[in-house]
Amino acid sequence: MANIRLLMADDHEIVRAGLRMLLQSQPDIEIVAEVDNGRAAIVQARELQPDIVLMDISMPDVDGFEATRQIKRALPKTAVLALTMHESDEYFFKMLEAGASGYVPKKAAPTDLVAAIRTVCGGGVFLYPSLAKSLVRDFMGRAQETTGARETLDGLTEREQEVLKLIADGSTNQEIADKLTISVKTVERHRANIMAKLNLHSRTELVKYAIRKGLIEVEQ
Repeated sequence: MANIRLLMADDHEIVRAGLRMLLQSQPDIEIVAEVDNGRAAIVQARELQPDIVLMDISMPDVDGFEATRQIKRALPKTAVLALTMHESDEYFFKMLEAGASGYVPKKAAPTDLVAAIRTVCGGGVFLYPSLAKSLVRDFMGRAQETTGARETLDGLTEREQEVLKLIADGSTNQEIADKLTISVKTVERHRANIMAKLNLHSRTELVKYAIRKGLIEVEQ
């Protein structure tokens, strides 16, 4: 199995040193570069095209929000995982909107961070449990406020709903194909149809939609 190529962006040397010790002990994770500001993260990401950028939010020059937006715009296949001291809903939602595939507070256990890296590298979304509850509250509130004009699942076929649920649960295209006994190309076609019908553009948006519609549950 190929290593997960990771770019680390954090302006604190002591934090990077701790992360380096943790991640270098993992046989499937390779740190390809370390940077201490957002502008350097953008430059290095474009040059090295890592699988994941581990992104701090509060950095000099360019903050993590803007760095994430620019990296995702240039490299849609590179996943951004936020690792930050900030646990407020405001920072959480802004990073998701910028294109991050996951959000982990720095107080999290090392095993949580490693799990998050592997999850987003596989195309999944990792939401730390306390922050996932904020996501549920936010989208349930929005759904209640727009009851009269809310989205429905009527535009999706039964099979597309099955595929949507599995995507939101974090399954890869191959895993979905195996579970539903269909080809990977058929999964990709269903996924494209779902995105078009719902006017969604990323896996993160699919997860938000699935939570709001009750297709998946988030652990409390």
